[in-house]
Amino acid sequence: MPHAVRTAPVPPPVRTPRAGRDLPVAVVVGLLLLAVVGASLFIRKEGFLLVAALAVGAGMWELAQAFARRGIQLPLLPLLVGAVGILVSAYVAGPEALLVAFMLTAGGVVVWRVIDGNGAPALRDATAGIFAAAYLPFLAGFVMLMLAMPDGALRVLLFILLCVASDTGGYAVGVLIGRHPLAPSVSPKKTWEGLLGSIVLACVVGVVGLRVMFDGDPLIGVFLGVATVVTATLGDLSESLIKRDLELKDMGSLLPGHGGLLDRIDSMLLAAPVVYLILDVLVPVG
Repeated sequence: MPHAVRTAPVPPPVRTPRAGRDLPVAVVVGLLLLAVVGASLFIRKEGFLLVAALAVGAGMWELAQAFARRGIQLPLLPLLVGAVGILVSAYVAGPEALLVAFMLTAGGVVVWRVIDGNGAPALRDATAGIFAAAYLPFLAGFVMLMLAMPDGALRVLLFILLCVASDTGGYAVGVLIGRHPLAPSVSPKKTWEGLLGSIVLACVVGVVGLRVMFDGDPLIGVFLGVATVVTATLGDLSESLIKRDLELKDMGSLLPGHGGLLDRIDSMLLAAPVVYLILDVLVPVG
């Protein structure tokens, strides 16, 4: 009788998360980030200014590394100095100072790059630098405008919770029942079902948060939730377009389970001006 040939047992295939994240790590990192933000807001809110400056600086560095793949060199030094100036100006002196600081940063980027080298590459790099200044510190400056208000810590907290709700609701519903792609050519994992989940959870957070923090009208909370989801989704898709053009999956790897820091704040950047304006007009200080 021939002996049976013994074969080594085949290990079961490793299952990867459907949405492509290491979920436990992502949750822990997300909770740690929320803890840092909460501590900086309520121990001394100027501390959040430092957190925002570090986040914008890290995002700028990630963007510079990504653009370098296409031979575009961002003038990092004037951009980082200008970013701090934009954030501080917005916090200390208001919307007019935010605009002036952005214009000075844009001018400084152009002068720096032209002095460093002329010709078509200099023009291209300077244009990319102005885009980076508008995309990161200028949009983040609207968060500083919220922070500067007497009840600024609560406004910023509500803004962050709305953005987190938009991301969490979309992720959870998209993983569970997502079937119809929202923008398959830009971000294949985003679905219409996930967008609905984002709207529902953000509206709940908007209504509860506005009622608890500001004793506000629930209808304003619904409006705030929908506006946040629309702009946050556009912000996320905009960054996805940039990554697709640069042939990148993530902008970086600074945050385990999330990718780059810019991958976490992309939706917040576009939502910040909208949330600031809605709260400023419909929920006055007092």
